Amino acid sequence: MIEHAPIRDPVALAPGLVRGIGASDRTHRWTPGLALDCPHVELFASARDACGAGMALALARDALRQQRAAELHDRRPFLWVQDKAALRLSGRPYLPGLAADLRHRLVHVAAATPEDALFALEEGLRCHDMAFVIGEIAGNPRALDFTASRRLSLAAEKHGVPLWLVRLDARRDLGAARMRWEIAPAPSPRPRWNAHAPGIATWRADLFRAHTFHPGQWILRDDDALLVAEPFTPDHGDLVHESGDRSLATG
Repeated sequence: MIEHAPIRDPVALAPGLVRGIGASDRTHRWTPGLALDCPHVELFASARDACGAGMALALARDALRQQRAAELHDRRPFLWVQDKAALRLSGRPYLPGLAADLRHRLVHVAAATPEDALFALEEGLRCHDMAFVIGEIAGNPRALDFTASRRLSLAAEKHGVPLWLVRLDARRDLGAARMRWEIAPAPSPRPRWNAHAPGIATWRADLFRAHTFHPGQWILRDDDALLVAEPFTPDHGDLVHESGDRSLATG
């Protein structure tokens, strides 16, 4: 299994990676609701905590909320495709755990190989009866090269069906997705009424590649009403330690 790469601090990025492709000084930073302009999104995540699938669902629901705000009542089904390795690592989608507005709209495909998964994803993107498509592919299979990624992007853009592709335990490779995220779990805020209850889903999200947005890091929370984004502030610890009572001139 390929070791999952940790999320990197933005201050450690090279100068050429500070700004997204096509971005300028007037380019807005990403906020929830703007993913509608990016029909193909990749999310790199570990297979140990299911944060990739959770984040994909949160972003997909955020896009659906924007459609409802525009008076587009979308009740179409959505497609979820997993290859065999992803299915073994993360398991099948659990229907009772899905949001109520998505629970009865799921079409699940368990593909034997990455090639079959890519075929099912592309066919789903070509179907106007799909609200969106979620894919889970483990590692860096040879079939998922830049050409295959480009085919998915073109299909999503042409037919208007967004794709949220979760890359489980994968290293960052070449891809045509307009937005590429690195996702990791983050501590949930303490519940308001019951301190022992589980908190709402919370992620640390690093947008490391975007065509029209500035890259950046956020803490994202899905409280089932809306997707909330807060800027991530890295904790570098104390940069200067206390000297105590000892003189600075002493050795």
